[in-house]
Amino acid sequence: VQLQASGGGLVQTGGSLRLTCEAPGLRFDDYFIGWFRLAPGKPPEGVSYIRRYERVARYADSVKGRFTISSDNAKSTMYLQMDNLKPEDTAVYFCAADSVALQVGFVAATGYDYRGQGTQVTVSS
Repeated sequence: VQLQASGGGLVQTGGSLRLTCEAPGLRFDDYFIGWFRLAPGKPPEGVSYIRRYERVARYADSVKGRFTISSDNAKSTMYLQMDNLKPEDTAVYFCAADSVALQVGFVAATGYDYRGQGTQVTVSS
């Protein structure tokens, strides 16, 4: 299974982007699914994820109220709607799926069951 992330780009402060992660063949109900980001000089940060089974969303404090995670399980596709973007949101965003757990806040960049290739988000001031 290959996770394919897309939707990144250059946007001004206050703008919006919608990231998409396609995971053909992956049964989302069996996994924690979510997003983390990697910015230069900073540790990886778990941004948001949906818990397996319960399908409850969690968000990092840094994005709460601005980002919304969702998924279309029938299409094995997840989304990250990012509104009111700030320069500090500039990073490469990765989607990931794991059968054990995902986290928000400090996370690892590797070690997931599945991880996409990343999509660059740049927010200009």
